[in-house]
Amino acid sequence: MNYSAFELQIEEGVAIVTLAQPQRGNPFDGAFCSEFAAIANRLAVDHDVRAVLIRARGPYFSVGGDIQQFVAHLDDLPSRIQEWTSTLHMGLARLARLDAPVIACVEGVAMGGAVALIASCDLVYCGRSVKLGAAYTSIGYSCDAGASQALAQRMGLARARRYLLLGESLKGEHAEQVGLVDFCVDDAQVWDTALAQARALANGPTRAYGQIRRLMARALSQPLELQLEDEAQGLARIAASEDAREGLRAFIDKRKPAFRGC
Repeated sequence: MNYSAFELQIEEGVAIVTLAQPQRGNPFDGAFCSEFAAIANRLAVDHDVRAVLIRARGPYFSVGGDIQQFVAHLDDLPSRIQEWTSTLHMGLARLARLDAPVIACVEGVAMGGAVALIASCDLVYCGRSVKLGAAYTSIGYSCDAGASQALAQRMGLARARRYLLLGESLKGEHAEQVGLVDFCVDDAQVWDTALAQARALANGPTRAYGQIRRLMARALSQPLELQLEDEAQGLARIAASEDAREGLRAFIDKRKPAFRGC
């Protein structure tokens, strides 16, 4: 499939998803949302994909929502937002259910929904000059793209609420301090560092990663007894996997395990 807003490249188990409209600032518009969902659907059924790396071209990771489109369609904007979020949010939900970990490589400026997308990733690498802005209230809007949950999980509820209500912008090192990103590195190193981590994860125990992702997604939303049972049932299933057997054999043999993602 050909995309207008993205490039998709899959190599050595790593799916590299690139926001590819730098001349426009990689905005979230109708095409972006529908293509994002299509990419998520494709990755959901591609069992050769064992890590996902999201990046962007240009000085903006993304400006967030396409303000020009908003202004051009003020009268029917509510229905358009319903349409756009139906695909964008479905794509986010599909990515959240992958076994493959999702990594973000952030360079430049990210605003609004782009920050929500970044925050939903398992690991986030950014450059020191990056700016991450909660742009919603500056145009009189509330949040979308999973921002309310992803930001709360990363920053804590009170800090995420402050970030959104005050429309704050955080530079790279500050974003790392509050948990919005995991690793802030020199600008020149961010891509190589993020790619190396994605490749390392792509060679890891993919099914175990998936179970951990699902457990962590529910960790703060259900009683301890349910979480303990989910851990037990999940661990029993993973114990039957080839990678779990390989991990044990490698430990006994004192060698590095060769995981195959199954």
